[in-house]
Amino acid sequence: MSTPPLAGAGMPPGAFSGTQAQAAREVNTASLCRIGQETVQDIVFRTMEIFQLLRNMQLPNGVTYHTGTYQDRLGKLQEHLRQLSILFRKLRLVYDKCNENCAGLDPVPIEQLIPYVEEDGSKHDDRGAASQLRFATEERREIMEVNKVTKLK
Repeated sequence: MSTPPLAGAGMPPGAFSGTQAQAAREVNTASLCRIGQETVQDIVFRTMEIFQLLRNMQLPNGVTYHTGTYQDRLGKLQEHLRQLSILFRKLRLVYDKCNENCAGLDPVPIEQLIPYVEEDGSKHDDRGAASQLRFATEERREIMEVNKVTKLK
């Protein structure tokens, strides 16, 4: 993490802080999605830890239970729940920011995102890729034949 330049180093005081604040507001949507993904992973991890703590706790079925152990486990459980609450708030902020950044985009119909092959062959967008694949397959077959011949000799 780099430190901001000093105000006396050729920049007027406060000029850098405005630029820094603007950069903080304009966060890349892909970075936000990565942060959201990491937050979801943290939420899952914390939830698994909570269930692990709850599974290891004994029910008070008339058994004497050490108060220190109970208080320790209760404190851990409350801390995990507090952290989980913070992570959900963070995820909500990331979600809202992503929606805000993508608000001006036109939604693409799902049908256009699914590639399919038309029966009449009128779609020729993939013709270049198909010919390259065909050429590579033929070339590979020829190389395999040459290798077989050289192995036989």
